[in-house]
Amino acid sequence: MKRQLVQFIDWGKISYKEAWEKQTVLHEELKSIKLSNRKNGTKIPQKHYLIFCEHYPVFTLGKSGKIDHLLLNQSQLREQNIEFFKINRGGDITYHGPEQIVVYPIFDLDEMFTDVHKYVRFLEQTVIDVLDKYHIPAQRIKEFTGVWLPKKEFMPERKICAIGVHLSRWVTMHGLAFNINTDLEYFNKIIPCGIGDLDKEVTSMEKEIGQKVDYAEVKNLLKKSFENTFNITLYD
Repeated sequence: MKRQLVQFIDWGKISYKEAWEKQTVLHEELKSIKLSNRKNGTKIPQKHYLIFCEHYPVFTLGKSGKIDHLLLNQSQLREQNIEFFKINRGGDITYHGPEQIVVYPIFDLDEMFTDVHKYVRFLEQTVIDVLDKYHIPAQRIKEFTGVWLPKKEFMPERKICAIGVHLSRWVTMHGLAFNINTDLEYFNKIIPCGIGDLDKEVTSMEKEIGQKVDYAEVKNLLKKSFENTFNITLYD
């Protein structure tokens, strides 16, 4: 298929609820265009969006997640100023917060490729390619979605990017959360992605490199990686 034009939007720091609502509006817009073209035989150009943002501390629980993977009660969540939402993406519980790049691709995969497994692999690849620029070896684990770092010395396999998506009529929403200088202490308040009893941990670029990483630089590299991996052209 031809190279798609995709509008890039940076929402900056935004509450999870507001981002979810704005995502939903754009998601419905793409589905509406598609349905209108099919029903009326029109050729209104389809839109695609790639959204970057950063959230205030929040835990989100996907459709296949278990509520007991949240280790705080409602009172503790309020005291620690952490929000919590059950949402319609796949996957279990995860954390979003400052210094984490959250990416919401809202793509009509009918215009790209209709293969959800390929889509998730491509999301993983965008992050793997960025990590390679920092000489951080990354990999996939067959049983677990996301991007992982291999065992090293006394460290187990470590998850650096979580992925959870939702598709309706081949239009995507939700996406990935890439830990840059993320405060990893928050992950101790949940059983992230259901890996609590396994020899696995959550990590960040900062932890792996041993110093703060240029957040803006990673964002720019990730944008280019999306263009290369998905064969798209971003515009503001």
